[in-house]
Amino acid sequence: MIVFDQVSKHYPGGNKALSEVNFHLQAGEMSFLTGHSGAGKSTLLKLIALIERASTGNVIIGGRNLNKIKRHTLPYLRRNMGIIFQDYQLLPDRTVYDNVALPLIISGFSAREVKKRVHAALDKVGLLRFEKRYPVTLSGGEQQRVSIARAVVNKPALLLADEPTGNLDPDLSHEIMELFLAFNQVGVTVLIASHDIPLISQLNKRIIHLEQGQLLASEKLLASEKQRSNQALNAEEH
Repeated sequence: MIVFDQVSKHYPGGNKALSEVNFHLQAGEMSFLTGHSGAGKSTLLKLIALIERASTGNVIIGGRNLNKIKRHTLPYLRRNMGIIFQDYQLLPDRTVYDNVALPLIISGFSAREVKKRVHAALDKVGLLRFEKRYPVTLSGGEQQRVSIARAVVNKPALLLADEPTGNLDPDLSHEIMELFLAFNQVGVTVLIASHDIPLISQLNKRIIHLEQGQLLASEKLLASEKQRSNQALNAEEH
Protein backbone atom coordinates (compact mmCIF):
# COMPACT_ATOMS: atom_id res chain seq x y z
CA MET A 1 0.00 0.00 0.00
CA ILE A 2 2.74 2.49 1.01
CA VAL A 3 6.35 2.30 -0.15
CA PHE A 4 9.05 4.86 0.70
CA ASP A 5 12.15 4.31 -1.44
CA GLN A 6 15.16 6.45 -0.43
CA VAL A 7 12.87 9.40 0.30
CA SER A 8 14.34 12.73 1.41
CA LYS A 9 12.63 16.07 1.96
CA HIS A 10 14.56 19.34 2.08
CA TYR A 11 13.09 22.76 2.85
CA PRO A 12 14.47 26.16 1.83
CA GLY A 13 17.39 27.20 4.01
CA GLY A 14 18.90 23.71 4.06
CA ASN A 15 16.58 22.15 6.65
CA LYS A 16 16.38 18.40 5.95
CA ALA A 17 13.11 17.03 7.34
CA LEU A 18 13.59 13.47 6.04
CA SER A 19 16.77 11.71 4.95
CA GLU A 20 16.75 8.58 2.74
CA VAL A 21 13.76 6.97 4.43
CA ASN A 22 12.83 3.42 3.39
CA PHE A 23 9.81 1.45 4.59
CA HIS A 24 6.90 -0.62 3.29
CA LEU A 25 3.41 -0.69 4.81
CA GLN A 26 1.25 -3.56 3.57
CA ALA A 27 -2.37 -3.08 2.53
CA GLY A 28 -4.60 -3.65 5.56
CA GLU A 29 -1.76 -3.06 8.03
CA MET A 30 -1.94 -0.67 10.99
CA SER A 31 1.26 1.02 12.10
CA PHE A 32 2.42 3.88 14.32
CA LEU A 33 4.90 6.60 13.48
CA THR A 34 6.86 7.90 16.47
CA GLY A 35 9.70 10.30 17.19
CA HIS A 36 10.49 13.58 18.91
CA SER A 37 8.94 16.88 17.81
CA GLY A 38 10.60 17.83 14.54
CA ALA A 39 11.65 14.25 13.75
CA GLY A 40 9.75 14.33 10.45
CA LYS A 41 6.49 12.57 11.30
CA SER A 42 4.15 15.25 9.98
CA THR A 43 6.32 15.71 6.89
CA LEU A 44 6.12 12.00 6.13
CA LEU A 45 2.32 12.06 6.35
CA LYS A 46 2.17 15.17 4.14
CA LEU A 47 4.22 13.37 1.48
CA ILE A 48 1.76 10.46 1.48
CA ALA A 49 -1.20 12.85 1.19
CA LEU A 50 0.64 14.87 -1.49
CA ILE A 51 0.28 18.02 0.56
CA GLU A 52 4.01 18.22 -0.12
CA ARG A 53 6.31 16.38 -2.52
CA ALA A 54 9.55 14.52 -1.86
CA SER A 55 12.80 16.24 -2.81
CA THR A 56 14.39 12.92 -3.82
CA GLY A 57 13.33 9.28 -3.85
CA ASN A 58 9.98 7.68 -4.58
CA VAL A 59 6.73 7.59 -2.61
CA ILE A 60 4.44 4.88 -3.96
CA ILE A 61 0.81 4.57 -2.81
CA GLY A 62 -1.32 1.70 -4.04
CA GLY A 63 1.16 1.03 -6.83
CA ARG A 64 1.20 4.65 -8.04
CA ASN A 65 4.38 6.69 -7.94
CA LEU A 66 3.42 10.06 -6.47
CA ASN A 67 6.26 11.76 -8.34
CA LYS A 68 4.26 11.20 -11.51
CA ILE A 69 0.91 12.45 -10.22
CA LYS A 70 -0.26 15.64 -11.93
CA ARG A 71 -1.84 18.42 -9.88
CA HIS A 72 -5.26 18.11 -11.56
CA THR A 73 -5.50 14.44 -10.52
CA LEU A 74 -4.82 15.09 -6.81
CA PRO A 75 -8.52 15.22 -5.77
CA TYR A 76 -9.08 11.76 -7.27
CA LEU A 77 -6.07 10.33 -5.44
CA ARG A 78 -7.16 11.81 -2.10
CA ARG A 79 -10.62 10.29 -2.35
CA ASN A 80 -8.96 7.02 -1.37
CA MET A 81 -7.44 8.63 1.74
CA GLY A 82 -8.86 9.84 5.01
CA ILE A 83 -6.78 12.43 6.88
CA ILE A 84 -7.21 13.31 10.57
CA PHE A 85 -5.50 16.26 12.22
CA GLN A 86 -4.69 16.96 15.86
CA ASP A 87 -6.51 20.31 15.75
CA TYR A 88 -9.63 18.74 14.13
CA GLN A 89 -9.97 21.43 11.40
CA LEU A 90 -13.75 21.46 11.59
CA LEU A 91 -15.74 24.32 10.07
CA PRO A 92 -17.19 26.23 13.06
CA ASP A 93 -20.14 27.67 11.14
CA ARG A 94 -21.30 24.26 9.87
CA THR A 95 -23.16 21.58 11.78
CA VAL A 96 -21.66 18.20 12.57
CA TYR A 97 -23.68 16.75 9.69
CA ASP A 98 -22.41 19.38 7.25
CA ASN A 99 -18.79 18.94 8.32
CA VAL A 100 -18.92 15.20 7.70
CA ALA A 101 -20.90 15.59 4.46
CA LEU A 102 -18.46 18.04 2.88
CA PRO A 103 -16.09 15.49 1.23
CA LEU A 104 -19.07 13.70 -0.31
CA ILE A 105 -20.61 16.90 -1.63
CA ILE A 106 -17.27 17.90 -3.19
CA SER A 107 -17.08 14.44 -4.79
CA GLY A 108 -20.54 14.87 -6.32
CA PHE A 109 -22.57 12.28 -4.42
CA SER A 110 -26.36 12.52 -4.51
CA ALA A 111 -28.15 14.00 -1.49
CA ARG A 112 -29.62 10.58 -0.70
CA GLU A 113 -26.21 8.89 -0.72
CA VAL A 114 -24.68 11.73 1.31
CA LYS A 115 -27.31 11.31 4.00
CA LYS A 116 -26.86 7.53 4.08
CA ARG A 117 -23.07 7.71 4.38
CA VAL A 118 -22.98 10.58 6.88
CA HIS A 119 -25.42 8.81 9.19
CA ALA A 120 -23.40 5.59 8.93
CA ALA A 121 -20.14 7.40 9.71
CA LEU A 122 -21.58 9.31 12.66
CA ASP A 123 -23.17 6.15 14.01
CA LYS A 124 -19.80 4.39 13.79
CA VAL A 125 -18.17 7.02 16.03
CA GLY A 126 -21.18 7.25 18.36
CA LEU A 127 -22.29 10.78 17.44
CA LEU A 128 -25.40 10.32 15.32
CA ARG A 129 -27.51 12.17 17.89
CA PHE A 130 -25.23 15.22 17.56
CA GLU A 131 -25.68 15.71 13.80
CA LYS A 132 -27.43 19.09 14.19
CA ARG A 133 -24.99 20.54 16.72
CA TYR A 134 -22.04 22.83 15.99
CA PRO A 135 -18.40 21.97 16.77
CA VAL A 136 -18.06 24.66 19.45
CA THR A 137 -20.70 22.87 21.55
CA LEU A 138 -18.72 19.60 21.57
CA SER A 139 -15.90 18.38 23.80
CA GLY A 140 -12.43 17.80 22.40
CA GLY A 141 -13.01 14.05 22.20
CA GLU A 142 -16.32 14.57 20.40
CA GLN A 143 -14.75 16.97 17.91
CA GLN A 144 -12.04 14.43 17.18
CA ARG A 145 -14.73 11.80 16.58
CA VAL A 146 -16.40 14.15 14.10
CA SER A 147 -13.09 14.58 12.27
CA ILE A 148 -12.70 10.79 12.15
CA ALA A 149 -16.24 10.42 10.75
CA ARG A 150 -15.39 13.01 8.08
CA ALA A 151 -12.19 11.13 7.21
CA VAL A 152 -13.93 7.75 6.78
CA VAL A 153 -17.20 8.89 5.17
CA ASN A 154 -15.67 8.31 1.72
CA LYS A 155 -14.79 4.72 2.73
CA PRO A 156 -11.07 5.26 2.06
CA ALA A 157 -8.58 2.41 1.72
CA LEU A 158 -5.98 4.44 3.64
CA LEU A 159 -6.41 6.38 6.88
CA LEU A 160 -3.73 8.84 8.05
CA ALA A 161 -3.77 10.53 11.46
CA ASP A 162 -1.38 13.15 12.84
CA GLU A 163 -1.33 13.07 16.67
CA PRO A 164 -5.08 12.33 16.89
CA THR A 165 -4.95 11.88 20.69
CA GLY A 166 -2.50 14.69 21.44
CA ASN A 167 -5.10 16.96 23.05
CA LEU A 168 -7.06 14.24 24.86
CA ASP A 169 -6.89 12.64 28.30
CA PRO A 170 -5.83 8.95 28.61
CA ASP A 171 -9.38 7.54 28.69
CA LEU A 172 -10.48 9.47 25.61
CA SER A 173 -7.20 8.62 23.87
CA HIS A 174 -7.89 4.94 24.39
CA GLU A 175 -11.44 5.30 23.01
CA ILE A 176 -10.18 7.09 19.90
CA MET A 177 -7.53 4.41 19.34
CA GLU A 178 -10.21 1.73 19.59
CA LEU A 179 -11.98 3.41 16.66
CA PHE A 180 -8.84 3.19 14.55
CA LEU A 181 -8.45 -0.48 15.48
CA ALA A 182 -12.05 -1.10 14.42
CA PHE A 183 -11.47 0.47 11.00
CA ASN A 184 -8.27 -1.54 10.57
CA GLN A 185 -10.14 -4.75 11.40
CA VAL A 186 -12.35 -4.25 8.33
CA GLY A 187 -9.33 -3.87 6.04
CA VAL A 188 -8.46 -0.17 6.15
CA THR A 189 -4.71 0.58 6.11
CA VAL A 190 -3.95 2.88 9.05
CA LEU A 191 -0.86 4.99 9.75
CA ILE A 192 -0.88 7.14 12.90
CA ALA A 193 1.76 9.61 14.08
CA SER A 194 1.82 9.61 17.88
CA HIS A 195 3.92 10.58 20.90
CA ASP A 196 1.88 8.37 23.20
CA ILE A 197 4.31 5.44 23.59
CA PRO A 198 2.60 3.92 26.68
CA LEU A 199 -0.69 3.71 24.77
CA ILE A 200 0.50 2.46 21.39
CA SER A 201 2.95 -0.06 22.85
CA GLN A 202 -0.06 -1.94 24.28
CA LEU A 203 -1.56 -2.52 20.84
CA ASN A 204 1.00 -4.94 19.36
CA LYS A 205 1.31 -3.06 16.08
CA ARG A 206 4.42 -2.17 14.12
CA ILE A 207 6.14 1.03 15.23
CA ILE A 208 8.11 3.13 12.74
CA HIS A 209 10.50 5.40 14.62
CA LEU A 210 12.02 8.58 13.22
CA GLU A 211 14.86 10.60 14.71
CA GLN A 212 16.27 13.71 13.04
CA GLY A 213 14.52 12.70 9.81
CA GLN A 214 16.01 9.21 9.71
CA LEU A 215 14.30 5.86 10.17
CA LEU A 216 15.80 4.18 13.24
CA ALA A 217 13.49 1.25 13.88
CA SER A 218 10.48 -0.52 12.46
CA GLU A 219 9.21 -3.19 14.83
CA LYS A 220 6.19 -4.33 16.83
CA LEU A 221 7.21 -2.93 20.20
CA LEU A 222 9.74 -0.16 20.70
CA ALA A 223 10.80 -1.13 24.22
CA SER A 224 13.63 1.36 24.52
CA GLU A 225 11.29 4.25 23.69
CA LYS A 226 8.80 3.08 26.30
CA GLN A 227 11.58 2.75 28.86
CA ARG A 228 12.79 6.29 28.18
CA SER A 229 9.22 7.58 28.51
CA ASN A 230 8.83 5.81 31.87
CA GLN A 231 12.18 7.14 33.09
CA ALA A 232 11.13 10.69 32.23
CA LEU A 233 7.87 10.28 34.14
CA ASN A 234 9.71 8.89 37.17
CA ALA A 235 12.16 11.79 37.09
CA GLU A 236 9.25 14.28 37.10
CA GLU A 237 7.70 12.57 40.11
CA HIS A 238 10.95 12.88 42.07
